Amino acid sequence: MQFRQKALSKLQSPEELDVPVRFARPQGRLVLAVTIVVMAVAGFWAVTGTVSSKLSAPGILTHAEGSYVLQSPVTGQVTAVLAKEGQTLRAGAPVLGVRTQQGTRAVRAVAPGRVTSLVSKIGSVVTTGTDVATVERVSDARDPLVAMLYVQGSNASTVPVGAKVDLTVQSVPTQRFGVLRGRVLAVGRVPQTRRQISGFLGDSQLGAQFAAKGHPVAVKVRLERSAGTKSGYAWSSKQGPPYPIESTTMVSGAVHLDEQRPVDWLLP
Repeated sequence: MQFRQKALSKLQSPEELDVPVRFARPQGRLVLAVTIVVMAVAGFWAVTGTVSSKLSAPGILTHAEGSYVLQSPVTGQVTAVLAKEGQTLRAGAPVLGVRTQQGTRAVRAVAPGRVTSLVSKIGSVVTTGTDVATVERVSDARDPLVAMLYVQGSNASTVPVGAKVDLTVQSVPTQRFGVLRGRVLAVGRVPQTRRQISGFLGDSQLGAQFAAKGHPVAVKVRLERSAGTKSGYAWSSKQGPPYPIESTTMVSGAVHLDEQRPVDWLLP
């Protein structure tokens, strides 16, 4: 009861009536102001801003018509190699000379193109249907390259024609020369089998590699040209590598997908 009487006395004669009441400290006001500004900026960005995403996919540099595997139409021993890797051949040009029981026969190019690999050597024995060379379908080695990316089927529908693509080239140091620039030229309508990929690229191992996770969709990428670089193509760096880039070089592509507004993610 003594404690209660003291409290009542305190209420009847309050002290420090001349001291102003402090509702908030300066630090609290600063925090409140910063919070309001941040929320305002976030709200403005949610309505007017955009977010871009990227889709990564493996691929290869090639020419638009792809390659084919040249096979021997006869059985015999190779006596002459009449072409060399990198050489451009016309249709019907001899590639190998093969000695058979009926005499020496020539293995000829089926269609014009550039020899990218020769499997058979002098002295080797070939049978009918043996792979002897890979020929890239191109009439002129200076024809522009394209990149073929193999996107998983579930993601292919999100890739728009004309989208920007950044290509990391296996033979080019990215930290020094940057990435190769391109744009999506076409998107395949149906997924491709391992056999279809092998037939287009002329390489069964590449077919198995690109189809390892299922049947992918082929995305053709047009490389942006530039007269100011040694390679003739545009790079994220000013000059790019001081050497040309070759067909059949492996790449990794990052496709820039359509930009979306953040508020669209929140609204049903």
